[in-house]
Amino acid sequence: MSASKKAAWAVAAAVLLPLAVAVPAHADTKDEKDKQPKPPATMSSLGGPLLGSPGTQVKLGPGAPVLPKDLSGRAWIVADAESGQVLAAHNAHWPLAPASTLKMLFADTLLPKFPKTQNHLVTNADLAGIGAGSSLVGIKEKQTYSVHDLWLGVFLRSGNDAVHVLTNMNNGLRQTVKDMNARARELQALDTQVVSPDGYDAPGQVSSAYDLTLIARSGMQNPDFRAYAATPRAVFPGELKPGGKKRETFEIQNTNRLLTGDFGVPPYQGIAGVKNGNTTHAGATFTGVAERNGKVLLVTVMNPSSKEQHAVYRETARLLDWGFAAAGKVTPVGELVPPLSARTGTTVPADGSAPAPGKNATADTVRAAATDEKSGGVGIALAVAGGVLVLLAGAVFLVNRRWPLSASAGRRRHPQPDPDVNP
Repeated sequence: MSASKKAAWAVAAAVLLPLAVAVPAHADTKDEKDKQPKPPATMSSLGGPLLGSPGTQVKLGPGAPVLPKDLSGRAWIVADAESGQVLAAHNAHWPLAPASTLKMLFADTLLPKFPKTQNHLVTNADLAGIGAGSSLVGIKEKQTYSVHDLWLGVFLRSGNDAVHVLTNMNNGLRQTVKDMNARARELQALDTQVVSPDGYDAPGQVSSAYDLTLIARSGMQNPDFRAYAATPRAVFPGELKPGGKKRETFEIQNTNRLLTGDFGVPPYQGIAGVKNGNTTHAGATFTGVAERNGKVLLVTVMNPSSKEQHAVYRETARLLDWGFAAAGKVTPVGELVPPLSARTGTTVPADGSAPAPGKNATADTVRAAATDEKSGGVGIALAVAGGVLVLLAGAVFLVNRRWPLSASAGRRRHPQPDPDVNP
């Protein structure tokens, strides 16, 4: 690996300022609150003017439940994945360190580039420059991995080693950062600036609750992205030792605790992904998507200050519960904008393909299109997965309603430590 590439990864892995002092979930004093960073007085208003205002934005209607009291995230958002309506938000456009939730953008950008069956022999250069304390899946030099293996490492174990290998396969750090920033612009995730593709703390690397939700919404349109994000555990290749006849394997488990139910956090009914993160500077971050009674919601929570154990998951679960209860009873405070390339239109084409984006189709319209013989096999996928289809910027979003995790979670033998913590 060249000296310039090593230097670039070193800069990307630089550790920023430590996280602000954490505060209790239920007993914030005025002095403790004063110690917390304040959102910018002026933020982006993309998606609606209220989303650019600091503080909590919500418009409760008759019969709507009040927001949960136990929320300490610096920023969060609750959005309807189908319509794009933002049901409530708190500092939605505050640019903050994203940690490994940035891997959603990495996957959304690079997943289409390599076939899953492609194999890659890992070199020393592929693993150079990984930041100290990074989350790892356990990739070894001089071992061959399929692209499918590498993506399992990214999604399940948040492996920075897998990200580095895929980054080098994509012509290196500079090209991958360029591609990711271009993808963010296309999605209109304009608060996002990528420096290190793995999400490791780096100067100038930021995203926002709004942007992470946009990115997740885009990623979940990709069948492979959906499948990886919803995979609770998988078998990962170990080492093939010289003279060995069979390669070792080991089990890896998803670090998304709402999916696996580990460490005292129960699995969230209807969860389908997507990504968690945790670094010193970013604190805990999480974007999740869940379905209940045909309604699909996206929630992002960034950097909760509560001392409650696994606060980012618990606050996400509270916001999901609130969103499902509040749906149809609140006035949206904004919307998730479509990608720049999205066309406008409202009708379902005669060939049964997905409606053009710009205006939102109803779930019934999309389901009808999905079951049509001309829908290109989407109806078959619906029948197999038992899912619900919703329109997202002209694409189809499949959420598995038969959550196998709930049954399989109890079969775990040993909880795995959470590796997704960088210093």
